[in-house]
Amino acid sequence: MEKNFFVHQSSYVSDKALVGEGTKIWHFSHIRESAVIGRNVTIGQNVYIDEFVTIGDNCKIQNNVSIYNGVIIGNNVYIGPSVVFGNDLYPISSIWSKDMIISTNIKDDVSIGANSTIIPGVTIGQFSLIGAGSVVTKNIPEHCLAYGAPAKIKDNSYRL
Repeated sequence: MEKNFFVHQSSYVSDKALVGEGTKIWHFSHIRESAVIGRNVTIGQNVYIDEFVTIGDNCKIQNNVSIYNGVIIGNNVYIGPSVVFGNDLYPISSIWSKDMIISTNIKDDVSIGANSTIIPGVTIGQFSLIGAGSVVTKNIPEHCLAYGAPAKIKDNSYRL
Protein backbone atom coordinates (compact mmCIF):
# COMPACT_ATOMS: atom_id res chain seq x y z
CA MET A 1 0.00 0.00 0.00
CA GLU A 2 1.35 3.42 -0.95
CA LYS A 3 1.96 5.91 1.86
CA ASN A 4 -0.13 9.06 1.31
CA PHE A 5 1.48 11.25 3.98
CA PHE A 6 4.92 12.81 4.48
CA VAL A 7 7.41 11.79 7.19
CA HIS A 8 10.78 13.50 7.49
CA GLN A 9 13.64 10.99 7.40
CA SER A 10 14.69 11.88 10.98
CA SER A 11 11.27 10.96 12.40
CA TYR A 12 9.96 7.56 13.45
CA VAL A 13 6.37 6.47 12.81
CA SER A 14 5.37 3.01 13.98
CA ASP A 15 4.02 0.71 11.29
CA LYS A 16 1.12 0.12 13.71
CA ALA A 17 0.12 3.82 13.82
CA LEU A 18 -2.68 5.06 11.56
CA VAL A 19 -1.83 8.31 9.78
CA GLY A 20 -4.29 10.10 7.53
CA GLU A 21 -3.83 11.33 4.00
CA GLY A 22 -2.04 14.64 3.56
CA THR A 23 -0.48 14.62 7.04
CA LYS A 24 3.05 16.01 7.43
CA ILE A 25 5.39 14.84 10.19
CA TRP A 26 8.52 16.97 10.50
CA HIS A 27 12.01 16.51 12.01
CA PHE A 28 12.78 14.30 15.04
CA SER A 29 9.19 13.38 15.85
CA HIS A 30 8.08 10.01 17.26
CA ILE A 31 4.66 8.50 16.63
CA ARG A 32 3.97 5.35 18.65
CA GLU A 33 1.99 2.23 17.80
CA SER A 34 -1.80 2.46 17.95
CA ALA A 35 -1.75 6.26 17.60
CA VAL A 36 -4.46 7.50 15.24
CA ILE A 37 -3.78 10.74 13.37
CA GLY A 38 -6.35 12.26 11.04
CA ARG A 39 -6.08 13.79 7.59
CA ASN A 40 -4.15 16.98 6.77
CA VAL A 41 -2.46 17.22 10.17
CA THR A 42 0.83 19.10 10.52
CA ILE A 43 3.12 17.75 13.23
CA GLY A 44 6.08 19.99 13.96
CA GLN A 45 9.62 19.21 14.96
CA ASN A 46 10.40 17.08 18.03
CA VAL A 47 6.80 16.03 18.78
CA TYR A 48 6.07 12.88 20.79
CA ILE A 49 2.70 11.16 20.28
CA ASP A 50 2.18 8.20 22.59
CA GLU A 51 0.34 4.97 21.92
CA PHE A 52 -3.48 5.16 21.78
CA VAL A 53 -3.55 8.95 21.29
CA THR A 54 -6.23 10.08 18.83
CA ILE A 55 -5.87 13.27 16.79
CA GLY A 56 -8.61 14.51 14.45
CA ASP A 57 -8.37 16.07 11.00
CA ASN A 58 -6.80 19.42 10.06
CA CYS A 59 -4.87 19.89 13.31
CA LYS A 60 -1.63 21.81 13.68
CA ILE A 61 0.74 20.62 16.38
CA GLN A 62 3.74 22.92 16.81
CA ASN A 63 7.31 22.00 17.83
CA ASN A 64 8.27 20.27 21.10
CA VAL A 65 4.78 19.05 22.04
CA SER A 66 4.26 15.88 24.13
CA ILE A 67 0.92 14.08 23.91
CA TYR A 68 0.56 11.03 26.15
CA ASN A 69 -1.72 7.98 26.14
CA GLY A 70 -5.30 8.88 27.03
CA VAL A 71 -5.45 12.16 25.11
CA ILE A 72 -8.16 12.63 22.48
CA ILE A 73 -7.86 15.67 20.23
CA GLY A 74 -10.74 16.72 17.97
CA ASN A 75 -10.70 18.30 14.51
CA ASN A 76 -9.22 21.70 13.59
CA VAL A 77 -7.23 21.98 16.83
CA TYR A 78 -4.15 24.21 17.15
CA ILE A 79 -1.56 23.20 19.74
CA GLY A 80 1.18 25.77 20.28
CA PRO A 81 4.89 25.10 20.81
CA SER A 82 5.98 23.16 23.90
CA VAL A 83 2.48 22.26 25.11
CA VAL A 84 2.44 19.19 27.39
CA PHE A 85 -0.46 16.82 28.02
CA GLY A 86 -0.07 14.61 31.08
CA ASN A 87 -2.03 11.40 31.67
CA ASP A 88 -1.54 10.50 35.34
CA LEU A 89 -2.55 12.64 38.34
CA TYR A 90 -0.39 10.64 40.78
CA PRO A 91 2.82 9.71 38.92
CA ILE A 92 4.73 7.45 41.29
CA SER A 93 7.07 5.24 39.29
CA SER A 94 7.23 2.40 41.84
CA ILE A 95 3.45 1.77 41.65
CA TRP A 96 2.62 3.04 38.17
CA SER A 97 0.47 1.00 35.81
CA LYS A 98 -1.58 1.73 32.69
CA ASP A 99 -4.69 1.55 34.90
CA MET A 100 -3.70 4.97 36.25
CA ILE A 101 -4.06 6.70 32.87
CA ILE A 102 -6.79 9.35 32.86
CA SER A 103 -8.49 10.50 29.65
CA THR A 104 -8.16 14.10 28.49
CA ASN A 105 -10.48 15.43 25.79
CA ILE A 106 -9.79 18.42 23.54
CA LYS A 107 -12.94 19.19 21.52
CA ASP A 108 -13.07 20.50 17.93
CA ASP A 109 -11.80 23.98 17.01
CA VAL A 110 -9.78 24.56 20.19
CA SER A 111 -6.55 26.60 20.28
CA ILE A 112 -3.96 26.04 23.01
CA GLY A 113 -1.20 28.64 23.40
CA ALA A 114 2.52 27.95 23.67
CA ASN A 115 4.01 26.45 26.84
CA SER A 116 0.67 25.43 28.31
CA THR A 117 0.26 22.35 30.47
CA ILE A 118 -2.96 20.35 30.32
CA ILE A 119 -3.53 18.36 33.52
CA PRO A 120 -4.97 14.86 33.01
CA GLY A 121 -8.71 14.37 33.06
CA VAL A 122 -9.86 17.74 31.79
CA THR A 123 -12.08 18.53 28.83
CA ILE A 124 -11.59 21.72 26.83
CA GLY A 125 -14.85 22.63 25.10
CA GLN A 126 -15.34 23.40 21.42
CA PHE A 127 -14.20 26.83 20.14
CA SER A 128 -12.25 27.63 23.32
CA LEU A 129 -8.90 29.41 23.45
CA ILE A 130 -6.28 28.69 26.09
CA GLY A 131 -3.74 31.51 26.52
CA ALA A 132 0.00 30.91 26.33
CA GLY A 133 1.69 29.61 29.48
CA SER A 134 -1.54 28.40 31.07
CA VAL A 135 -1.94 25.44 33.39
CA VAL A 136 -5.35 23.93 32.74
CA THR A 137 -6.45 22.10 35.90
CA LYS A 138 -10.25 22.07 35.39
CA ASN A 139 -12.72 21.61 32.55
CA ILE A 140 -13.13 24.58 30.24
CA PRO A 141 -16.64 24.89 28.68
CA GLU A 142 -17.15 25.69 25.00
CA HIS A 143 -16.63 29.24 23.66
CA CYS A 144 -14.34 30.26 26.54
CA LEU A 145 -11.17 32.28 26.70
CA ALA A 146 -9.08 31.00 29.61
CA TYR A 147 -5.54 31.71 30.74
CA GLY A 148 -3.25 31.79 33.75
CA ALA A 149 -1.72 29.36 36.20
CA PRO A 150 -4.10 27.90 37.10
CA ALA A 151 -6.17 28.83 34.03
CA LYS A 152 -9.29 30.84 34.79
CA ILE A 153 -12.13 31.65 32.43
CA LYS A 154 -11.87 35.32 31.39
CA ASP A 155 -14.65 35.32 28.76
CA ASN A 156 -17.40 32.71 28.47
CA SER A 157 -18.79 33.92 25.17
CA TYR A 158 -15.56 33.86 23.17
CA ARG A 159 -16.02 33.99 19.38
CA LEU A 160 -13.35 33.85 16.71
